[in-house]
Amino acid sequence: MDPQREPGRDAERSVMRTALHAAARGPRGANPLVGAVLVDASGRILHVGHHRGAGTPHAEVDVLDRAASAGTDLRGTTMYVTLEPCNHWGRTGPCAEAIAEAGVPRVVFGAPDRTAAASGGAATMRAAGLDVRSGLLAEEAERLNDRWGETMRAQRPFVTLKVAQSLDARIAAADGTSQWITSPSAREHGHDVRARADAVLVGTGTVLADDPRLTARTGDGGAVARQPLRVAMGLRPVPARAAMRGADGRFRHVATHDPHSALAELYDAGVRHVLVEGGATVGAAFLRAGLVDELSLYQAPLLLGAGRPAFEELGVGTLADAVRWRLDPAGGGPVQQLGPDLWIHLRPAPAA
Repeated sequence: MDPQREPGRDAERSVMRTALHAAARGPRGANPLVGAVLVDASGRILHVGHHRGAGTPHAEVDVLDRAASAGTDLRGTTMYVTLEPCNHWGRTGPCAEAIAEAGVPRVVFGAPDRTAAASGGAATMRAAGLDVRSGLLAEEAERLNDRWGETMRAQRPFVTLKVAQSLDARIAAADGTSQWITSPSAREHGHDVRARADAVLVGTGTVLADDPRLTARTGDGGAVARQPLRVAMGLRPVPARAAMRGADGRFRHVATHDPHSALAELYDAGVRHVLVEGGATVGAAFLRAGLVDELSLYQAPLLLGAGRPAFEELGVGTLADAVRWRLDPAGGGPVQQLGPDLWIHLRPAPAA
């Protein structure tokens, strides 16, 4: 090891960890979590950015916008990015081209972008004359988006499972009442998650029992501009007057009990993030299939003693077969207090 080089390497790792922490401030869903840091020639951090979800500026553009607003001279700067800058047009333009056009001379990124549509950003930047290096804290960067990467390889939507439950894991009382187990603060948070999703899915049993609207609404009850597709999954017909049908054409009946088939149909329809909201049978089906990438759990401080459990049978016969989860710091932290309730954010634990 060259003792003259090690302090610089440690400093670079520190900057990349800042980018990783910034990335984790963003929400999970259709896009990976990405953070970016711009430093000057001495290594001093100038600007930090992150991606805030589908349709918003990518982390690299967020940093460039901050630099432009501050009048930062980009000569001699280096951008550190957790993921290889994208090379495609989607809801936003290619970050690789934006970086090159802005005049940043050097880029260091962690993990390569392995998706067919967005990969190749490093080559684009090198062709534009930038000094590009990859692999810094690559394992940490890959681990940050491991489930998102799995959905890309499987060509299926990212799946968030939402559960609002009592302390004894009930989602409805013995008489079937469930509105409302959680507080207005928790419900408002849940609507924020709805607004980010491409589709909200419930079982036909929930449609018949609760007749939900499944629209994404603001705290004062108004509808948000971008509404998710409202999906009923199951073989029973959805009544013509069901509230979730609406009048905006944003309704779909997926006539299957198989979560794999449901996700395949939705992926072909352009859906990249599905929020599964209920009920217990549908949630359990996605869990048994290993298709839940994120668990959004709203825990209310009340006991029901009897009633509908949060999940139906999961096929777990012994403790060794338990479905294990870990706290997820993304999206604002693993545990948040929302009024009297708690929001617990979880992701699947890696296989032992």
